[in-house]
Amino acid sequence: MQVLLIVYVAGGLILALISLPLIYGKIKPNSLYGFRVPATLEDPDLWYPVNQYAAKRLLVVGLLMIAAAIGFYFWPGISIDAYADAFLGVFLAAFTIVIIQCVRYLRRLQSDKTS
Repeated sequence: MQVLLIVYVAGGLILALISLPLIYGKIKPNSLYGFRVPATLEDPDLWYPVNQYAAKRLLVVGLLMIAAAIGFYFWPGISIDAYADAFLGVFLAAFTIVIIQCVRYLRRLQSDKTS
């Protein structure tokens, strides 16, 4: 179970770290990294705010992943399967919420541009 702890904490740390350049607007529209949908890729005026918005939330998800990995690791009597399932549940729930929030934010920005 220690291997999973290391992998999960490392994954959370990597997610948190890769969100920082997006938060600071250092990543130009590209096909590899960021909130890449046709609207953001085609319009830098959407790319930067949407990616900053998304990255702030991904930073929180990364930190939540670290906290969940450590918290579940020290849960008394937890099996390795329950540990993996609990962590996966936290990650999927958090990531799903982030995606929904980002799509809504993008739509709001798009509607503001057309008004």
